[in-house]
Amino acid sequence: MSKIEAFAGVDVGSLGTKVVILVAGEIAGFSIIPTGINTEENGLNGLSGALENAGLDREDLKFIVATGYGRISAPYANKTVTEITCHARGAHYLHPQTRSIIDMGGQDCKAIRLDENGNVTDFAMNDKCAAGTGRFLEVMANVFKVSLSELGPLSLTATTILPVSSTCTVFAESETVSLLARGEKPENIIVGIHHAIANRVGGMFSRVGIESDVFFSGGVAKNIGMRRALEENLKIKIAEPEKDPQLVGAIGAAVIAQNSWKRGN
Repeated sequence: MSKIEAFAGVDVGSLGTKVVILVAGEIAGFSIIPTGINTEENGLNGLSGALENAGLDREDLKFIVATGYGRISAPYANKTVTEITCHARGAHYLHPQTRSIIDMGGQDCKAIRLDENGNVTDFAMNDKCAAGTGRFLEVMANVFKVSLSELGPLSLTATTILPVSSTCTVFAESETVSLLARGEKPENIIVGIHHAIANRVGGMFSRVGIESDVFFSGGVAKNIGMRRALEENLKIKIAEPEKDPQLVGAIGAAVIAQNSWKRGN
């Protein structure tokens, strides 16, 4: 029997599957792969990739926690936990001073409040509309004929914020096409889109309250323009991430896996 005590967090998101391996409370390995249509198979593929990255074998794993929308398709996990709880634990692990989380994933957006121990005290979630999600920004990037990673840097070159009135994907796409047709600069429209999303996030926090320190998690957190718009609109400072913000949910799941094993033993 392996003497190594490793723990895995598997976050099966709508667009990406993220896996983190913890050993002695430290991140030993991770992987990020597209989720695809077979969530169970890709969860296992992500797990194998993270173990390889850590230089470990499956027998080294003592406990696995699955989270994300695809957690229901994870029979290999010892336990499943909601992504809200996992993001809270992950943000607390990376930045213990975190009291509020802005989580923007592929197909939903969440405003989460925490206590000093990383427990969720309140949250608001936008999962009925693509506004404020990676999918929404992906559609906008296609309109501008740029990659998703280019949106943030482009927005920082804007000379003015051109308001975009709608955050509905269909209407925002149509509005953007019209603005481009009349000769408006792409970067001014892009920064306007970021601010429209930030206003929507502000509305979510008006229901749950916002308190420093603020942590930004999810794939959209890689967008520097979105980060800047949130700081300006919410009049906050977002904590600098030490790890890929896309891994936060998986990190939290791995922390919960480790704690579950310790309680069980």
